[in-house]
Amino acid sequence: MSVFIELVFEYPGCAGSACRSRKRGDDEPAAPSISNDGADQAEKLEQLRRKMASIPARSDGTEPATPSVMLKPVGAREPTPIVATAQSTLRMLPVPTPIGNLLPRGGLARGTVVSVDGAASVLIGLLATVTAAGGHVAVIGMPGLGLIAFHEQGGDLAKVALVPQPKDAAIDCAAILLEGFDVVVLGLAGGAVTPSRGRAVAARARSKGSLLIVTEGQWDGPDLRISSRVAGYTGLTAGRGRVTGIQLDVAAGGKGFQQRTGCMEICDDTGQLCWATVDDITLAATPPLRAAQ
Repeated sequence: MSVFIELVFEYPGCAGSACRSRKRGDDEPAAPSISNDGADQAEKLEQLRRKMASIPARSDGTEPATPSVMLKPVGAREPTPIVATAQSTLRMLPVPTPIGNLLPRGGLARGTVVSVDGAASVLIGLLATVTAAGGHVAVIGMPGLGLIAFHEQGGDLAKVALVPQPKDAAIDCAAILLEGFDVVVLGLAGGAVTPSRGRAVAARARSKGSLLIVTEGQWDGPDLRISSRVAGYTGLTAGRGRVTGIQLDVAAGGKGFQQRTGCMEICDDTGQLCWATVDDITLAATPPLRAAQ
């Protein structure tokens, strides 16, 4: 007995016996071949299937998504990608060049907490450099901030907001201002911030991409500490002269790098104060400070 099975495949633009494939017994004649138009349609359909199969599946949250930024190491033989972390791509805020030479990335990273203690000229220089570059600064709890010195170092007073007397709301005020300012300076007036409140404000600075500078008080675990002291003056001779510059010993240390120190000078350059690194020869020629008689 012969077995007769008829399979019908329909393609767009194809009808009738030309689109039918039959499986017959030995005594049945061969089925007519599919027309060329049908073969072309089948080939296109197969190509579309291959393209669809090559598209990666949508992530359902069970596996980490592929990072959008991939960096290839120079001279690497194997194509092993290096994922650019958030820490390596943080935008930096400018600082005076001599201070930047002490920092790993040459500036202050947004989203971090920096403790600044010592000579007020260092803090003023940091703020003046940021505003000169177009940044906006808020200063909380520092009514005695030297605005004239700030202007003489090239700072833009139009980009500074002052909250001189925040009373008991200094930390809350800082947390709010971090949302809209590039740099927020928090003067603690000799006080201390508890670790729990400090972590909350640091998290706010990190999420908003702003820099928090704390001074005149205790803050546990800042990302960077900058301390300074006055080392000498220039322009003065024995009992006479005019101060043309001030020399500072500055030290910077923080998380991930050891403390670095340097000597620098703020000097008067035709009415505009500028920062410069003091070399060993100039430092040796500067007389040490002595108490006034």
